[in-house]
Amino acid sequence: MQMIPNYNNLPLDQATRMQNEMKGNILLAGLQGKVVTIGGADISHNKYEDTVYAGIVVLSYPQMTLLSYSLVVSETKFPYVPGYLGFREVPALLEAWQQLPQKPDIMVLDGQGITHPRRMGIASHFGLLANCAAIGCAKNMLYGKFPELGEEKFSSSPITNGGELLGYALRTKQGVKPVYISPGNTVSVPQSLEIMNNCIGKHRIPEPTRLAHNAVNLLRTGNLKPGYHSLNPQMDLFG
Repeated sequence: MQMIPNYNNLPLDQATRMQNEMKGNILLAGLQGKVVTIGGADISHNKYEDTVYAGIVVLSYPQMTLLSYSLVVSETKFPYVPGYLGFREVPALLEAWQQLPQKPDIMVLDGQGITHPRRMGIASHFGLLANCAAIGCAKNMLYGKFPELGEEKFSSSPITNGGELLGYALRTKQGVKPVYISPGNTVSVPQSLEIMNNCIGKHRIPEPTRLAHNAVNLLRTGNLKPGYHSLNPQMDLFG
């Protein structure tokens, strides 16, 4: 079983060194095999509190049917600092990951993948420690630039830095701000865009992370319980 790291008293300069060391292990050669299940991960918390509410939802792909979910209540002392989200959120997400009896073929995390100054967004951090394929789906840009994209749904524009392709801005709903897609680990940039195109529903946020967001907020408010829960038959608990 994967050891869950403790980053509570980690200084930022040491966190930076760790990111620079870890980034050399990221694999972007491309995902092998068919994707049948996909996971979405997110965290919720109350302002000024150290308690974090972490969750992973598992969906069928590309149908986007909710199959199961894993929820955890944990504690963290690592502060919220842009560019270091993995140190705050990944330990709790690994707890949720370990509760899953069957892991999804690929994960989507609410945050950056390699669109990060050191290529170590939360999707890269999680993907490396969980040894899984992972994609970052961020609501805001952190790193790189992209040309203007069309207003229509499914429009995309490449995110680059110094001529290197890092990801894509993706319009998930007409006339609405795009989301920012990048690989985290064991998946290529083009595959990341293709997979996320198949996760788009009626909302700006693609289904895996949208449902994970809903689940962890229900956990935080006491409307869902921690632990692993399989849905059979499938139920629309927090859609």
